[in-house]
Amino acid sequence: MTRLSTSDASFYRLVNTATPMSTGMLFILRRPRAGLSYETLLDAVEQRLPQVPRYRQKVREVTMNLARPVWIDDRDFDITYHVRRSALPSPGSDEQLHELIARLAARPLDKSRPLWEMYLIEGLARNRIAIYSKSHQALVNGVTALAIGHVIADRTRHPPEFPEDIWVPAREPGTARLVLGAIGEWATRPRAQLQAVGAGITELATNSGQVVDLGRRLFDVARTFARGRAPSSPLNTTVSRHRRFTVARGRLEDYRMVRARYDCDVNDVVLAVITGALRNWLLSRGEAVAPTATVRAMAPLSVYVDESFDAGGLGRTTSEVAPFLIDLPVGEGNAVVRLSQIAHATESTPTAAGLGDARNIVTLSGFAPPTLHAMGIRVATSLPGYAGRMFNLLITNAPGAQTQMYIAGAKLLETYAIPPLLNKQVLAIAVTSYNGMLYFGINADRDAMSDVDVFPALLAESLGELVEAAQ
Repeated sequence: MTRLSTSDASFYRLVNTATPMSTGMLFILRRPRAGLSYETLLDAVEQRLPQVPRYRQKVREVTMNLARPVWIDDRDFDITYHVRRSALPSPGSDEQLHELIARLAARPLDKSRPLWEMYLIEGLARNRIAIYSKSHQALVNGVTALAIGHVIADRTRHPPEFPEDIWVPAREPGTARLVLGAIGEWATRPRAQLQAVGAGITELATNSGQVVDLGRRLFDVARTFARGRAPSSPLNTTVSRHRRFTVARGRLEDYRMVRARYDCDVNDVVLAVITGALRNWLLSRGEAVAPTATVRAMAPLSVYVDESFDAGGLGRTTSEVAPFLIDLPVGEGNAVVRLSQIAHATESTPTAAGLGDARNIVTLSGFAPPTLHAMGIRVATSLPGYAGRMFNLLITNAPGAQTQMYIAGAKLLETYAIPPLLNKQVLAIAVTSYNGMLYFGINADRDAMSDVDVFPALLAESLGELVEAAQ
């Protein structure tokens, strides 16, 4: 039995029917000649559960909220409840798949069970299959708990055999034990309990469980408040219970070419492309876009300390995810000027400049994007800027393997993250690099953004402007 951390408990309680706090991943696979059966996927997931032990635990609340909830083993754990099977009417189109994902992403997880689900989706056209997984934000912290998608991907079609897993769940604590434990903690550690009830300032960033340069973190929070509220935007309105999901993709080489031409970072190019798409989306709606107009994004930064790392997430490396607020210049009509302004903002940000010196940070291995996206969302929703609506939308960007990966023996073709919508934010974008491509997962409110399907074309147009200018 382990008590939820302050941040885990906060994420657990943030959930409501309109904003289920789950991070999803969509994997598109080439269907093997022999197919990928439900039983094969079930076995593959079951073999990896020892690497993510929290996926067999559930949350138990304490009477009268005397203390934070606890993680306990699910004595009735049934993997067939969590790994499910679905199908599109064959041959299923990408649009039908995206509609299914939108519906699955909008469903809250069952709090009486471990907080995750996975779906094998069959019937997709062009000899493909899909796997969709989602995990609650309280479940994935990047330290003691990685995302399930992080551990099920392999570098080879035939990974080595895993040792036999003999799991015996611990006895579930009774109500009296939980209450006595809470009273004991209040008696022996009253200050710690008061701090736990508060905001939990030392857990504002996802790290190895220790305070990483607390002075810098306090400065980040103060600077967040100093920025004031985000600009007024149609991106910020009431979020319904329903979603729309779409995807976009682009060649990583195009982004690298623009980066080299203008001496910036690939992340700067990604943000500039999104800025151009947002500008054209606003104009298409007839919005008045002043030359100085901006949209403020929370774009958490994933930084690797090991310079030999190939951005593949295949070996062991150290990584930190830290908050980064940036005003995207949607009022600027020139694509190159937009990129220049974003690159300057990135360079002049103290957080971005100091991250390379961090050492007390998370150690990641495997296919890192699922966990990195979850860590980025934790950062965004942990900061006071979330509660105070200090930004208009969330953009996460996670580097992935630049070599071929496999899941349960099937070739991984594409990978998209599905970030949750935050309170009064009707759009969230997650970008994943994998095997020479960038994949955009675009999650939107169904009522407020019925036109989200135009975003793939707008992103392609925005990139095209930069590529043409760089040639």
